Amino acid sequence: MKLAIKVDVDTDQGTANGVLPLGKLFKEYQIPATFLFSFGPDNTGKAICRIFRPGFFKKVARTKVTQVYGWKTLLSGTLLPAPHIAKRHAKIMRQMRDDGFEVGIHCYDHFRWQDYVHQMTPAEVDQEFQKAITEFQKIFGEKPQTAGAPGWQANTNSLTTYDRANLLYASDTRGHSPFFPRINNIVFKTPQIPTTLPTLDELLGLPEFLDESAIPNHYLSIMKNTLNVLTIHAELEGSAKFKLFNAFIEKALASGMEFVSLKEYASSLLKDPHSIPICELIQSSIPNRSGLLACQGL
Repeated sequence: MKLAIKVDVDTDQGTANGVLPLGKLFKEYQIPATFLFSFGPDNTGKAICRIFRPGFFKKVARTKVTQVYGWKTLLSGTLLPAPHIAKRHAKIMRQMRDDGFEVGIHCYDHFRWQDYVHQMTPAEVDQEFQKAITEFQKIFGEKPQTAGAPGWQANTNSLTTYDRANLLYASDTRGHSPFFPRINNIVFKTPQIPTTLPTLDELLGLPEFLDESAIPNHYLSIMKNTLNVLTIHAELEGSAKFKLFNAFIEKALASGMEFVSLKEYASSLLKDPHSIPICELIQSSIPNRSGLLACQGL
């Protein structure tokens, strides 16, 4: 079995405290990983508007959000100023690249993209992504080759923007295998490599995982003999649940798991693009996550 790991870095706190421990862990075990950074202001506190989404309170209770993020992050952009992540933590971001990890774009403003991308005009979506590209180029001195949207939020406008940016691949969706996305009979040229496994925050607090030590074995039991893609978060696996994630890595290695690079996997696929299927990108719900997400359809 093959496993690729994608690290979403959502917040100022996650960048400051969660990235380096994950990088050290991956280096120790020689595991490739992709770090997707948020580059602009941390407006996490504004996400309070999600209280109106079905399932939001259940997730908050299950995952103990206040313990994971802390009040400083949960008030960022409201009662506390929104720190500009790239300006504060460019050194940490560059270190991940210099240590051999793939780096890409998560977003400019996490809150704005996750909560409002479907309300933005094409020009607004393009402008938002261009802000992230600008910060990326300032830090890394090159153009980004990959992106993965906050909250798996993608649509025609965002995929059009990705195509214009000439990304190698993207990972905005939940699904089962790589595909070229199609919406309203438009096929986009940037292939999607979807997240195939549930995220940790979708499992925490469920009755069968009140003993969290059962989670690593659960992950191994649901993996398929294809490419498995796991999205982790610097704020969770890189911090509050670091020991649990470390235990999973050790069990995965002991099982003979092959860890692969998303960039190298995408490059290999694109040697024969006709072998990549075209699938609809649909908006759908998934268990234990509130709202609709971009998902792989037929």
